[in-house]
Amino acid sequence: MNIVVIILIVYMMISTILALISFWLPLLNPNYEKLTPYECGFDPLGSARLPFSMRFFLIAILFLLFDLEIALLLPLPWGNHLPSPLTSFAWASSILILLTLGLIYEWAQGGLEWAE
Repeated sequence: MNIVVIILIVYMMISTILALISFWLPLLNPNYEKLTPYECGFDPLGSARLPFSMRFFLIAILFLLFDLEIALLLPLPWGNHLPSPLTSFAWASSILILLTLGLIYEWAQGGLEWAE
């Protein structure tokens, strides 16, 4: 038998055994904490209208903005292979300058301070 087929069979057996153990093991000792839904530390029986700080949402939006920056700059290394690599460099520089100016503005306005 081919060695690749043997290795594939062994890997499939190990993954099947681990999957069966992962389904069987939690059923051995159920308790109240395991059976309750996970609510990120909030009491699921209390009020759902708890006040949140707007700072949390502002910081989250800023994080998404700068995360988008990484997605926009990710193809930059392949831009060097274009006929005019200076064009891709200029676009990337303009994105970075615009986001840096936005970060400076947020910092000057106090949007990055968690406590007031």
